[in-house]
Amino acid sequence: MGVGLGSTPAAQALVPYVVLPVQQDLEAAGLGIAQAAARLLRLGQAEEAARLAALTVQLVPNDPRGWILLAEAQLRSKQPKLAAMALGQAKRLDPKNPGIWFAEGSLALHDNQPQRAIQLLEQGLKLDGKNPGAYFDLGNAQIMLAKLRPALAAFEKAASLRPNFWEAINNQALVLFELGKPAEAISRWRQVLRIKADAAEPSLALAAALNGLKPGNQEAIELANRALAAEPNYVLESYQKDQLWGPRLRAATHRLVHRNELKASLERAQANAGGSVDGQDDQ
Repeated sequence: MGVGLGSTPAAQALVPYVVLPVQQDLEAAGLGIAQAAARLLRLGQAEEAARLAALTVQLVPNDPRGWILLAEAQLRSKQPKLAAMALGQAKRLDPKNPGIWFAEGSLALHDNQPQRAIQLLEQGLKLDGKNPGAYFDLGNAQIMLAKLRPALAAFEKAASLRPNFWEAINNQALVLFELGKPAEAISRWRQVLRIKADAAEPSLALAAALNGLKPGNQEAIELANRALAAEPNYVLESYQKDQLWGPRLRAATHRLVHRNELKASLERAQANAGGSVDGQDDQ
């Protein structure tokens, strides 16, 4: 076992043979892992996807697609600060990619930075002026800054690019109602319900607007009953604010849901909603 080992010159010592992967192999492995991460993300397994995407960017650090995938996975797994860092790296690699600007704008919007969101989204729209989601986010940011007419224009542009974009049409109605145009708002909400008949938000908003025109009318009561059963959180003023409902619509909704005809629905919604209840803690 030990014969000759002690006298073997260093220059002749056996060196373990290690296969070092070439760059092409690393890139192929990284892209394969990225595909697995994307599949996990589609399945809703965001945390697992983020871990795989982090490995992807280690193997293929100069491919912006990996950083974008990592950012999306981190966003969905509620890691916004890490997602912002990943998007920053992606933008350094591919500054003319509008999707990166849009993603940064959306992140700023969710981080309650509407002015920064507008700057990022507008820069992205210079590169790709036909992205309905970006116009939708732009409109939301402008609502947050009380820029109602620019917001309306952004939502109209979003809906023109995606005709059945009911969320954009709904938000047009939110703006129109705050601008003192209830008839136009009602028309938009009816359009939304032709696209998405079971949507709670436009149902309750439409009910509030109709009740304002004719208090206690049967259609308003029926719409409100269905909406509160589908999404009881809309009984909360704090939730309405989160959905960018303005003061006129919130006041109209308060008057509606406190009608005697809706007493049972209101009580059920209050019992099932989270947080503080409109009409109690919020007033």
